[in-house]
Amino acid sequence: MLDSLPQHPPITPLLDRIESPADLRRLSPEQLPVLAEELRHWLLYTVGQTGGHFGAGLGVVELTLALHYCLDTPTDHLIWDVGHQCYPHKILTGRKARMLTMRQQHGLAPFPKRDESPWDVFGTGHSSTSISAALGLALAARLQGESRRSVAVIGDGAMTAGMAFEALNHAAHTGADLLVILNDNDMSISRNEGGLATYLANKLRNRLSGDTTAALFESLAFNYTGPVDGHDLPHLLQTLTQVLQQPGPQFLHVITCKGKGYAPAEADPVGFHAITKMEPQQNTPSLKRQKFCNVFGEWLVSRAATDPRLCAITPAMREGSDLIAFSEQYPDRYFDVAIAEQHALTLAAGLAAGGMQPVVAIYSTFLQRGYDQLIHDLAIQQLDLVLAIDRAGLVGEDGATHAGCFDIAFLRCLPDVQILTPSSHTELTRMLDYAHQTPGIVAVRYPRGSEAKDLPDLNQPPALPAAHLLRQGGEHLLLNFGPLLDQAWQVAERLNLSLVDMRSVKPLDTGLLTGLVKQHRLIVTLEDHAIQGGAGSAVGEWLHAEGFSNPLLTLGIPDVWIDHASREQQLQSCGLDSQSIEASIHRWIRDHS
Repeated sequence: MLDSLPQHPPITPLLDRIESPADLRRLSPEQLPVLAEELRHWLLYTVGQTGGHFGAGLGVVELTLALHYCLDTPTDHLIWDVGHQCYPHKILTGRKARMLTMRQQHGLAPFPKRDESPWDVFGTGHSSTSISAALGLALAARLQGESRRSVAVIGDGAMTAGMAFEALNHAAHTGADLLVILNDNDMSISRNEGGLATYLANKLRNRLSGDTTAALFESLAFNYTGPVDGHDLPHLLQTLTQVLQQPGPQFLHVITCKGKGYAPAEADPVGFHAITKMEPQQNTPSLKRQKFCNVFGEWLVSRAATDPRLCAITPAMREGSDLIAFSEQYPDRYFDVAIAEQHALTLAAGLAAGGMQPVVAIYSTFLQRGYDQLIHDLAIQQLDLVLAIDRAGLVGEDGATHAGCFDIAFLRCLPDVQILTPSSHTELTRMLDYAHQTPGIVAVRYPRGSEAKDLPDLNQPPALPAAHLLRQGGEHLLLNFGPLLDQAWQVAERLNLSLVDMRSVKPLDTGLLTGLVKQHRLIVTLEDHAIQGGAGSAVGEWLHAEGFSNPLLTLGIPDVWIDHASREQQLQSCGLDSQSIEASIHRWIRDHS
C-alpha cells in the first residue's frame, strides 16, 4: 500500500500491453493481480498530476478488470453510474496515454462520454441513471434480436435515489437480461444517509438475518448474489462468470474499499473523493481564498443562531455546499436526504407548510432534477423557501454535465419566484438576508470558486431587489447579472460605458431601467448563463413590451455544450472574458455605425 502519490511514471510492463479489453482477455487469470497493481499505480500517478475523482476509481480496480475480462465489451454494454469510478475503465480501453490530459481543455472527459470511446456506451455525470440506461439497452438488444449483456455498476450512494428503484421495479416486469452490480463502499461523496444505507450495512453485508439477506432485491424479482469481496480477483472472476450465465435480472452485491491501495484515501474517503493536482513545491504557502459556498455556510450558521425556524436541506452535498459547521452546530435542523433531489424539494415544502423556514442548498445542475417538485409542491402553493443555488454558471473541469447554465431560464418562467445574482461575497450575504426575510421562493444563484470580488470605491447599493448604478458613461449601457462584474467594470472603463449591476433577474428594476434606456443607444447584457431564456432575454422581453426600440446585445453562454476546461478557458471560449466582451461591443458598434 502506498502512502504518497508517485511523482514519476511507474513502471507498468503488463499494463503497457493493454490497448483494449481484447488484450486484457488474452492474459491468464493468474496475471490479473499483477495487472491490478500496475493499474492502481498508474491511476495514482496520473490523477496526482491532473487532479480529478480519486477514491472511487481506486476502489474498483479489480472490479473493472474482472468486468472487462468476463464481458465482451463493447459488444456487451457496461454502464458506470455517475462516472466517478470510470478512470480504470478509461485506462483499459485505449486511453492510458491520454490520462495526463484528464479534465483539461481538449483532453479526456472526467466522466464517460459517448463520443470519446465506443466503450463509453452511455454518458453519465449525474447519479442513479445507470440501471434505467442499462435496462433500455437490454430491451433494445432483445427487440433487435441481438445477443449481448447489459451491466450497470452503481454505488450504494447512488442507490439512495428514487430513480434507481424505479428502474429496478420496471426491470422485474420486463425479465430482461440485465446485471446490476452494487459497488458497496459505504460512501457516496459523504457518508451515506438513510434507511437503505443502514439496511445494506447491517443486513446484506453482515448476513445477520440468514435467508432474508437478499429479501430486498429478490422481492423485486432480481436473483441476488453476494456479498462478494470486490478486491478478491479470483473469487470475483468466478462469481461474475456464474452470474453472467444466468438469464433475467441479476443483482451482484460487491464490497469495495474506497481509496483502496492508498493509505490516506482509505483513512479519509471523504477528503479523497477527488483531489487537485500536485503543485511544485513553493517557498511560501499560498493563500486560500474564501469561496462563495464558504460565505453561504457562514451566513447560515449566523442566521440560525437568531432564527430557530431556519433549517437546511442538502441532497448529499454537505461538504460541497459547506454545511459542515451548520450540521455540527444545529444537527436537529440539518437534513441530508441523500441523493434525492426531488425529495429534498418536497421535504422543504412540508417544512415550510409546517411553519419552518427551509434553505435548500443545491447545485444548479442538480436542481434540474427536482424541477417538478419545485413547481408543483412549492411554487403553486406559494410556500416560503430560500434556494441557495451553488455552482451556477460555468464550473470548469467537470464539464457540460455539471454546468449550471439553465437555472435562470427554468426559474424565471415560474410565477412569483424571485431570482437574485450576487456579484461578490458581500452581495451574496445581502441577498441571502433578503431571501430569508422575503415571503415566497427566492433563488440566489452563485458560482463555484472565489473569483468575484468587491469593487473599490462604490457607493452603498440600494435596498434589494433594486439595481445598482455603478458608473455613468457615454451613449452605451452595460447591464451585469452576477459574478462577471469585474470583467464588466474593466470594459466599462475602457469603452466609457454606463454600468449597472442589476442584482435581480426577476423582478427587473424597471424603474431604473426606464430612465437609463431613454439616455442610451445600445443596451448590452452580461451573464454567466445560457443566452436563450436568460437574463438578457428577460431584458429583451421587457424592452419589447414597453415599446423601446434600442438595439440589444446579449452576452452569455452560447447555444452549444461547453466541454470541460478551466473556468477561465470556458469563459474565454464563450466570449465572456474582458477582452472578448470588449471585442463583441466594438464589433457591434463598428457594424452598426
